[in-house]
Amino acid sequence: MSNNQTTNKPPRMRGHGPMGGGPGGPGPIEKAKDVKGTTKKLGQRLSSYKIAIIIVMIFAIGGTIFSIVGPKILGNATTEIYNGLISKLSGGEGINFQKIAEILLTLLTLYLISMVFSAVQGFTMTGVAQKITYKMRNELIEKINKLPMKYFDKKTNGEVLSIISNDVDTLSQNLNQCVTQIITAICTLIGILIMMFSISWQMTITSLIILPIAAFLVKTIVSKSQKYFKAQQDYLGHVNGQVEEIYGGHTVVKAFNSEDVVINKFEEASEELYKSGWKSQFLSGLIHPVTNFISNVGYVAVAILGGYFAIQGKITVGNIQSFIQYNKQFTQPINQIAQVSGMLQAMVAAAERVFEFLEEPEEIKTIANPKSTKDIEGNVEFEHVHFGYDEDKIIINDFNADIKAGQKIAIVGPTGAGKTTIVKLLMRFYDVNSGAILLDGTNIKKFDRGKLRQVFGMVLQDTWLFNGTVKDNIKYGKEDATDTEIIEAAKAAHVHHFIKTLPKGYDALIDEESSNISAGQKQLLTIARVILTDPKILILDEATSSIDTRTEQQIQSAMDNLMKGRTSFIIAHRLSTIKNADLILVMKDGNIVEQGNHEQLMAKNGAYAELYNSQFEL
Repeated sequence: MSNNQTTNKPPRMRGHGPMGGGPGGPGPIEKAKDVKGTTKKLGQRLSSYKIAIIIVMIFAIGGTIFSIVGPKILGNATTEIYNGLISKLSGGEGINFQKIAEILLTLLTLYLISMVFSAVQGFTMTGVAQKITYKMRNELIEKINKLPMKYFDKKTNGEVLSIISNDVDTLSQNLNQCVTQIITAICTLIGILIMMFSISWQMTITSLIILPIAAFLVKTIVSKSQKYFKAQQDYLGHVNGQVEEIYGGHTVVKAFNSEDVVINKFEEASEELYKSGWKSQFLSGLIHPVTNFISNVGYVAVAILGGYFAIQGKITVGNIQSFIQYNKQFTQPINQIAQVSGMLQAMVAAAERVFEFLEEPEEIKTIANPKSTKDIEGNVEFEHVHFGYDEDKIIINDFNADIKAGQKIAIVGPTGAGKTTIVKLLMRFYDVNSGAILLDGTNIKKFDRGKLRQVFGMVLQDTWLFNGTVKDNIKYGKEDATDTEIIEAAKAAHVHHFIKTLPKGYDALIDEESSNISAGQKQLLTIARVILTDPKILILDEATSSIDTRTEQQIQSAMDNLMKGRTSFIIAHRLSTIKNADLILVMKDGNIVEQGNHEQLMAKNGAYAELYNSQFEL
């Protein structure tokens, strides 16, 4: 939206069932649609940090090497003790404690180096993960402002917020842990294999036999749990959407005694979240005990085979100890990967939702060789306009109107007639299905959307103020406005006196929900905002509906002065406010059924006269 428009809050959900995702809640949950593609996209983002990733890998390999040689050195100490004891029993010198001390000191040094390498690896990877998610958050915020209005008609506020907060947080937390642990696990696995083969290839083959069994079971469990991780992320968005709606409308909920209704709906959504969360965590939790059982079976087989080789003198006692340690460690990286598989699945599911959001079609705001809006006068023409939010449900049928610059145009009609839709089409929040809207004889599609919207100043029925000072809210559409200009705009909107009564005047803070000022005062501030931008064309959509009669009378003269020389579109239900309009368009079912000024339409005694008289019947 242009920076000189006063906008309403983001649209709330339309037509949601118990889960907030359509009648009856969402359909059957499927696992991630493109795990491979999502992983590839994550890989592309990681590739931007090649040097850091190389550093992570180098230090992971170094730390693993220093850690892995430990059991072999410790085995040498065991062998030295064993040989010393045998020598002592045979009348020899016995245990060489100096040599054992040297071995243990070497072992301690290697473990210290391994710890330092691991710390550097973790520090580097944490930086990479945080930078990726930092950029991703910025991209998401930029993306929101580029999406067309129709996207938000189909998504709840909570679902969008869940992507920006929950999904990005999940991605941030898990990316660091998953990547670091996977790199470490792979390095450890390779290193242990090398050390195991160096001790006994027969015992190593025995250990490796268990791998296909473990891999098969892990793959089976992961394939079952993935769909539940995706469901968990989806339902979390639904739950957030309901919380946002209920909290935003808690006054209405209480007024209609609907606490039990909203609690029941929330419990339904929470129940689905519980089921998907329980199943995903339970299945991923099975991986560890299953792989642990298989590794224990392999451990027993290796111990028996090692004892047999020791009796034959083919292997030393220290090497048996080292191999058993390696065998135990050999399953650790597998278990480590299994343990992070749950995080990995949650990360992929979250990343998929983020990438889907980032890849949504954007609203095209700029075009090649656009028309300039510099000398726009304000002539507006609707030529056979047809439009529907869904193409198969047309709500504006063959709309035609010719409006001259400077005219004050009132659009009236019953609810659902298409009044606000006409304004949305005029500002290109949506494009017409067929026909054309001309601005000074030029199709509005030939203007950049951003430049086109700078031509308009809009005041809506639902006011929008942000958490900040009164001054900041008034100059929202004109950041370089001087204090004098801001005060003059406030005076023109008859809100200056009220502002001066505030403790800090124009520097008074308005809280997030604007609960510290009345609805009428909020509307006056938004009107001052539009007055400050001095737009070419005005759009007033029930702009005075939340203002009392006395205040309405105060601002009416200011609004009349503001509208002089400017094309003004006024959407109003209170017909007494538009009696002096130059042209009144009476709409019904998407068509103009009557047009003319107040006197002409009352003389026709048609649809307008019926609407007007119905408001003054006793």
